[in-house]
Amino acid sequence: MKPVAELGRCGSWPSPISAELVAKGGVRVEAVAVSGDEVWWQETRPLEQGRSVLVSASSGDRLAPPWSARSRVHEYGGGSWWFGREHAYFVEAEDQAVYRIPIARSAGEDVAGGAQTPERLSAPPPSGVDWRFADGREHPDGSLVVCVREAHRSVPDGHNEPANELVAIRTNRGDDQPQVVVAGPDFVSDPRISPDGRHLSWIQWNHPNMPWNETELMVAPLTLDHDSISLGSPMTVASGVSISGPDWSSDGRLVYSSDVNSFWNLHWWRTDGTGGPLTDLTGAEIGAPAWVFGTRRWVESGDGRLVAAVTRDAVDSLWVIDADGTVSSVPGFGSADGFGADTPVAIGSITAAGPSHPAGVCVIAATPTSLPAITRIDVDSGSAAVIRPAARSGVDATWLSVPESIWYDSHGRSTQAFFYRPTSGSGAVDADRAEKPPLIVIGHGGPTAHNGPELSLKIQYWTSRGFAVVDVNYGGSTGFGKNYRDRLHRAWGEVDVDDCISAAVHLADAGLVDGNRLAIRGSSSGGLTVLAALIRSDRFAAGVSLYGVADLEALVADTHKFESRYLDWLIGAYPEEIERYRSRSPLNEAQAITTPMLLMQGTEDRVVPPSQSEAVVAALAANGVDHVYVTFEGESHGFRRAESIVSSLELELWFYGQVFGFGPADAVVAPEAAVGRGFGLDPAVGKR
Repeated sequence: MKPVAELGRCGSWPSPISAELVAKGGVRVEAVAVSGDEVWWQETRPLEQGRSVLVSASSGDRLAPPWSARSRVHEYGGGSWWFGREHAYFVEAEDQAVYRIPIARSAGEDVAGGAQTPERLSAPPPSGVDWRFADGREHPDGSLVVCVREAHRSVPDGHNEPANELVAIRTNRGDDQPQVVVAGPDFVSDPRISPDGRHLSWIQWNHPNMPWNETELMVAPLTLDHDSISLGSPMTVASGVSISGPDWSSDGRLVYSSDVNSFWNLHWWRTDGTGGPLTDLTGAEIGAPAWVFGTRRWVESGDGRLVAAVTRDAVDSLWVIDADGTVSSVPGFGSADGFGADTPVAIGSITAAGPSHPAGVCVIAATPTSLPAITRIDVDSGSAAVIRPAARSGVDATWLSVPESIWYDSHGRSTQAFFYRPTSGSGAVDADRAEKPPLIVIGHGGPTAHNGPELSLKIQYWTSRGFAVVDVNYGGSTGFGKNYRDRLHRAWGEVDVDDCISAAVHLADAGLVDGNRLAIRGSSSGGLTVLAALIRSDRFAAGVSLYGVADLEALVADTHKFESRYLDWLIGAYPEEIERYRSRSPLNEAQAITTPMLLMQGTEDRVVPPSQSEAVVAALAANGVDHVYVTFEGESHGFRRAESIVSSLELELWFYGQVFGFGPADAVVAPEAAVGRGFGLDPAVGKR
C-alpha cells in the first residue's frame, strides 16, 4: 500500500477491491428460517448466473444446479420458499411452479450430485396461461398450502392485466388444479393460517394504491373437507392504512404493523373482535415497504415474547415486546459478533431460533465493515453465536470507509444521507489534502426505499480509489416515518432531485469534496432522479443512469401491473394530469442535458423497458452530448450475473476517468459493445 502522501490523483488509486471481488461479494444472503433447530436461508449467487439456492446450516446446499428458488410475482418476487411440517416448498425460477423437498436429509444423500430431486406440487396451467406463485404457507394439518398466484394470459381475453389471487394447492394430489380462495382485489399478499387452522388472514389492496400507501387486513373463517377449502364471510381488521408483516402468534392473536400513527408499529387483533396497539415507538418503525413478498420485521420467540427489528433514521436495532406491551432493547445486540451497542446495523431478516433456544432469534445482519452474517442472538443476554459467517471480503478494514450519518438542509427540509470519505490502506484520507476528492451522489431506487449503513463493496470500490460518496435518503425514503415518506407525494422528480443536488452542494460548500467534479448516479427510479438533476442543475460534471426511467407516459403504458398505477401517487392521476407527466418526464427536456452521460440497460427488463434508455440516447445524440450506452444481454431489472456486475463497474470507472481526467490504476476500457458519441467512439457509427 502507498502512504497517503504518495497517493496519485483521486480515482487513480490502486485498490484491492476489484470489480471481480464486488461480484463475488455480491452473494445475497436472505430469508432466514428455522425448522426444528435447523437453520435454513437463501443465497443468490452472481457467480452461478444469479442462481438462488436454499442452504441449511448442517447440510449445505439443498438445491442442486440448475434448480433455483425465485418468484417473479410482481416482477420483484420474494417469498419464494417456506417451510411445512416435513417439507420445504419453493418456487422454481424457470417455470414458476411450486416444488418441495424433504426437510430431513437421507443418510449419504448427495445434493451436489443431484440425488435430491424436487417434487412438483402445482399442476401445469391451462394452455395460453402462465402461472407464477409466491408467499405460501402450509395448513397445520399438512393437507394443503395457500399461496399467491399471478396468472398471465398469452391469449387476449379482454383483461389487460394479470390476475392476482390466493389459491390452495393440495399436498397429496399433484394433478389437482389450484383452487381459488380469494379473488377480486387487484393485489393480495401475506396469506397466513391461524395455529388452529380455523382462520385465514391476508392483505389486499387496489389500484392506485401501493402496499405502503393504503391496504386492508382481512380475516375469514376457514373450513376444510375432503374435496375443497372454503372461506366464510371475511372481516376487515384494519383499512385505510399501510399494513406490514401480519402473522398469528401462538396465543391466537393476529399481530401486524400499521402506520396509523405515522410510524409502523405493532398492533394485535383476536377473532372475537378485540384488539389494539402493542407498541408506540415514536420516531421508530417496525415495518418496511413491501417491494417483495415475505417482508416481516418481527417474530415470536420460543418463550412467547415478540422480538422486533426496529428502524430509526435508517439504522436497525433489536427490541423485545413482552405480553403487557413493555418494550426493551436487546443488550449489546450480539456484541460477540461485532454488533456492539455503538455499531450501526442493518437487519435483513429475522426468525425464531427454534425450541432449543426459546429466548433466541436468528437474524441476517450487516455492519459498515461486515457483509451479512446469520447470527443467533439471545435476547436476554445479547450473547451471539454465528450460524453463517459473513463472507470474507478479503479486504483489510483500513481500506473500508465507514459511513457518517449527516443531516442537511434541502429547501427547508432536514434530509438524511450517509457520507463516505475516500479511504486508502492507511485509513481515511486527510480532509486537508491538497486535492479534494470527486463526489458520487447516489439516489436509491424505489423510490420508496432507503439506504442503510451496511457494508457495500460497490461503494467501497469507489472510496478505495479516491472518490467520496454520499448515499442520499431523499424525501420519500422509508425508515423515517410516514411524513418523511409522504414528502414525495405528487413530487417525484422534484423533492428527490432537490435533495440530491442539496447534498452535493452541502458537501462542496463544507470543503469536503471538489465542487467541480460532482457526479450523480442512480438506477431505476434513481435514474429519473439523475436525468432530472442534470436538467435542473449545472453542478454535476457526469451522470450515470442504470435502467432509468425517462418517459413517464411511456412507463404508464409499458410497465408491469404492480407499479402500473404507482405514478398516480408519485405524480398525479393519468390521463387527467397529463401535463404534469410531460413536464416531469426528463425525456421531454433532454435537450437541456449538456453533461456527459453513461447509460446501462438490461435487455430483458420488464419494469423499465430498454426503450426508455434508448429514447434518452437518441436525444443525447441529437443534441451532440458526449455519452456512452451499453446493454447487457439476458439481464432484467437489476444485474445479477457476475460478468454483468464486473463489466458495469469497470465501465463506470473508465467513464469517470474520461470525464475527470485521470487514468485508473485498473486496466479498464469501454467494451466493444459500447455505442454513443465522444470518448473515442467512432462518430460515424457510434461504436468502438
